[in-house]
Amino acid sequence: MSSIITGEAVVLELRPASFAARALGLLVDAALNIVLLVASLIGLAAAGEDLDEAAARALTLASVVFCLVIIPVAVETLSRGRSLGKLATGLRVVRDDGGAIRFRHAVIRGLTGFLEIYLTFGGVALTVALFNDRSRRLGDLLAGTYAVRTRVPVEQPVPVFVPPRLRAWAAAADIGRIPDATVRRASQFIRQAGRMAPLSRAGMAASIATELSAHVAPPPPPGTSPDDYLAAVVAERRSRELARLTQARRRNTEIGERLQRLPFGS
Repeated sequence: MSSIITGEAVVLELRPASFAARALGLLVDAALNIVLLVASLIGLAAAGEDLDEAAARALTLASVVFCLVIIPVAVETLSRGRSLGKLATGLRVVRDDGGAIRFRHAVIRGLTGFLEIYLTFGGVALTVALFNDRSRRLGDLLAGTYAVRTRVPVEQPVPVFVPPRLRAWAAAADIGRIPDATVRRASQFIRQAGRMAPLSRAGMAASIATELSAHVAPPPPPGTSPDDYLAAVVAERRSRELARLTQARRRNTEIGERLQRLPFGS
């Protein structure tokens, strides 16, 4: 997964497409375009028996350009990076900054694709895609685009609760104003801890626990592991924030009801 920070300071988590998925999508798109080209040439041959050789060649060339360049460019532009092959494989083409592609990106990809996909039977596209980290073909490199996965499994929420042995300490602890960045790091660690290597997990847990300790007093009971400490602080902070918001909402509701009962205009 790659993280992109937009101009609005929003972090986008995008998963680049694998080489196999890109190759399958490319094969589907190429097969459909070739089928369309063959159908158009058959129709042209049936309807153009009276055409001279020069006209037939011009119409044939126009059919090739229309089916292998213009149609792919139009489809990617109108669908903002999708095609039938990408729909089938759950992919989408985006810019390097994570935004939707535009006409100029589709044109560069389409013109380059004619060379690297059809004239070389996909050899250039597959070779280039093998030697970069996002499986980008030559057209992607020139246009500044790459393919991402759109069918990402939904992660199940990880329950966060105060460990039983820390409930009394957490209830009496003074939890100050913890920086939002530290809270996000702690929450992300709790969600991803199960997939981390033991050594990395222990080191990150200790680092985040040290940051939290500057805003929490008193220290936890001796022998508390950093993982339990993080879970206790995050869960207790969440419970207090929820209680505060609930109380504020109830207070606002009561004020509104009182205002409605006042005899305004009498």
